[in-house]
Amino acid sequence: MKTKLEKEQEIEVLHREFEASPNALLVGFQGLKVADDERLRRELRGANVYYRVVKNTLAMRAAEGTPIEQVKDKFEGPTAVALSRENPVTLAKLLSKWAKESPAFSFRGAVVEGRAIDVKEIESLSNLPSREELLSKAMFLINATAQRLAVATAGVARNLTIVIDQVRAQKETKV
Repeated sequence: MKTKLEKEQEIEVLHREFEASPNALLVGFQGLKVADDERLRRELRGANVYYRVVKNTLAMRAAEGTPIEQVKDKFEGPTAVALSRENPVTLAKLLSKWAKESPAFSFRGAVVEGRAIDVKEIESLSNLPSREELLSKAMFLINATAQRLAVATAGVARNLTIVIDQVRAQKETKV
């Protein structure tokens, strides 16, 4: 059993993590096999996501004054918290994939960009394109526009050259 000091230190660590992360998903994992849990943790670590099983009473105290306070009533039963400082879409995609694969894995609550969202909205969030996909599409559109501009500009120069050549040929035939 942890001492009061150890519990206070854990609350402080959790509070700092909750404050620093505007994106969080609370998940239930009861019945998840150890091997699956280890695989999940590896995947999340690779995506720069902080994942931790929490003691509900400590997590509720740590949530005070943070965006996660909005969903602190969801800390019931075995609960884990997945936190992301950057991309909520990647977080939702990874955990939605796991929720589909494992019936033991369930969503309890979510905070995205500091705002609580309904569990049903997590699926919608996971269907959004990732930041990298959006950047790729934007770059394609910028490149396509620049390419069309270059073709149009080259066409004007080419047509001007043809007209000048025809005028020259016409003047030569008159002389």
